[in-house]
Amino acid sequence: MTINNDFKDIVFGRKSIKIYDENVKISNEEILKMIDEAATAPSSFNFQPWRFVVVNTPEGKEKLKPMVNFNLRQNETSAAMLVIFGDKKCQNYGEEIYQEAVDKGYMSQDVKDKILPGFVELYDKLSDELMTNVVKVDASLFAMQFMLIARAYGYDTNAIGGFNHSEIAETLNMDKERYVPVMIISIGKAAAEARETVRLAAEKITKFI
Repeated sequence: MTINNDFKDIVFGRKSIKIYDENVKISNEEILKMIDEAATAPSSFNFQPWRFVVVNTPEGKEKLKPMVNFNLRQNETSAAMLVIFGDKKCQNYGEEIYQEAVDKGYMSQDVKDKILPGFVELYDKLSDELMTNVVKVDASLFAMQFMLIARAYGYDTNAIGGFNHSEIAETLNMDKERYVPVMIISIGKAAAEARETVRLAAEKITKFI
C-alpha cells in the first residue's frame, strides 16, 4: 500500500518551528475553522474535553510571556499561541453532545437515553488523578490533529510542553481546579528552517506477539 503524496507532504513535512514570520497573521475565523476540523479527533465517550485560549494579541502575548520562559521566541514571533486545557467536567456537555447526535439522526433517542447516564456516572466517580489522565490523553489527540490540520492550511507549528503548568490557568482566567493545562501550540509561518531530527527505527521500538 502506498501513501498519498499530499498526505505525506502534510505529515512528513511538519517540523517544529521556533522562529516565525512576524508579518504573518491568522484571522480568528480561520483559527476557529482549524479548531473545528481538528476537533474530529477521537475522545473517550465523545465528551471532547479539549478547551482553548488563543493568545494572538500584543496584550495577550505579554500576559503569556512569564509562563513560557523557555519558549519566548515562539511567543514573540508566532501568529498565535493556542493554549490547550483539558476539562475535568467535560461530562457536563454530554447531554448537549448526545442530543445533537440524536437530532442529526446519528443515534436513536432510545440509545442515547440508555448509554449516556452510565457514561456520565462513570466520569463523575473517577478520581481527580484518573480524570486528569483521561482529559490529557484526549486533548493530546486533538493537539496532534490540530498541527496536521494547520500544516494542511499552509502553516507551521511547534508543540510546547515547557511552560508554567501551575499558574497558567489563573493567568489566563481559567478555573485551575477544573481545567488542566496540557500543551501550547505555536502557529504561524516559519521564518527559519527547523533543524532535522532523528527518530528511532520501528524495529527498535516495536514488539510483535
